Amino acid sequence: MYFLKNIYNTKERDESLETNSRFILIFKFYNMLDIKKIEAAINQIAAEKKIPKENLIDIIESAIKTAYKKDYGSKDENVIVKLDLEGGNIEITVEKTIVKEVTNPALEISFEELWDDAEGFSEGDIIEIDVSEDVVNGELGDSFGRIASQAARQVIIQKIGDTEKQKIYELFKDKVWEVISMKVVMVESGKVIFDYNGNQVILPKSEQVSRFYIYVSEAFIDEKTGPRVILSRKNKDIVPALIWLYVPEVADGSIAIDNIVRYPGIKTKILVSTTYEEIDAAGSLIGPKWIRVKSVMEELSGEKIDIIVDNGNVKEIITKALTPATAVKVDINEEEALAKVYILPSERAKAIGKNGVNINLASNLTGYTISLIEIEETPQ
Repeated sequence: MYFLKNIYNTKERDESLETNSRFILIFKFYNMLDIKKIEAAINQIAAEKKIPKENLIDIIESAIKTAYKKDYGSKDENVIVKLDLEGGNIEITVEKTIVKEVTNPALEISFEELWDDAEGFSEGDIIEIDVSEDVVNGELGDSFGRIASQAARQVIIQKIGDTEKQKIYELFKDKVWEVISMKVVMVESGKVIFDYNGNQVILPKSEQVSRFYIYVSEAFIDEKTGPRVILSRKNKDIVPALIWLYVPEVADGSIAIDNIVRYPGIKTKILVSTTYEEIDAAGSLIGPKWIRVKSVMEELSGEKIDIIVDNGNVKEIITKALTPATAVKVDINEEEALAKVYILPSERAKAIGKNGVNINLASNLTGYTISLIEIEETPQ
């Protein structure tokens, strides 16, 4: 038996149907799936994957439709699914055209099959049939939830994957030829997975360089866990180790690296010296046309490197350590290791650097606490 509710003549509402009328039969389908669990899953996926809830609802409706057609209907049937999270129910109807003689049961229904509900209908009318009794209370009810979940799972996975691909495309389509910064989340099966603004993107093995330098930070035997080796690209000592590869004067001891401070991935400051008057310590590290220091920077993924010559003059060293800012004057208190650096207001931002990186590195490199004092004119 078919239960007719909220009957509308769609000929009055949609002239494109011409002689056909359309009647809607809606059913409340409560038992097939747990709506609260579906809602919780939608909220979780929407938050984690940054996919709009409306898109996820469309995906689940499509999955339920696929599941019903797969096991209890026909691929030709027009199944309509509406998921109402607020009302806590799922509405499913099967659309069919009324005919005198059925030739395609998936799309047609006869007057005889409508029983008493056939009155008032005409041949060619389109109705949506309530299938809730068959699914919930009939022979389909015991297994539909399980089978629907299995069939729907693949649809949901595929649709969410397609949605994520579209989202990633929209995120990057205007960034072609740009260099961007991302956080490494995981390395798995040769692939590197990055996080970019809450979205996961993959650097495949085919797009990775064949090698890069790793610094052996520690090798020791732990009493509890046994032998351990710690590899690092964040340890500051990887920088002089790389310089040693590209600068022969450092490798042979002609130039000494007196101190090094680093914010990994952002900036490094190096204090260098030499006892040979004929050697330009900073120039040797920089190299012709900056080739040596650029080679080291490339190994560190573009990390900036400032090279300061240790000539024994603390004021000059502090001034150079604040590069790219220009200091007007420096006063030092050697006993308290304090330095007052006078700068023009226009130099303050450069002296401090983003998030205080530049001034903190300069202070750590020289061993002096640096205070910036703004002046309008050059003091005499």
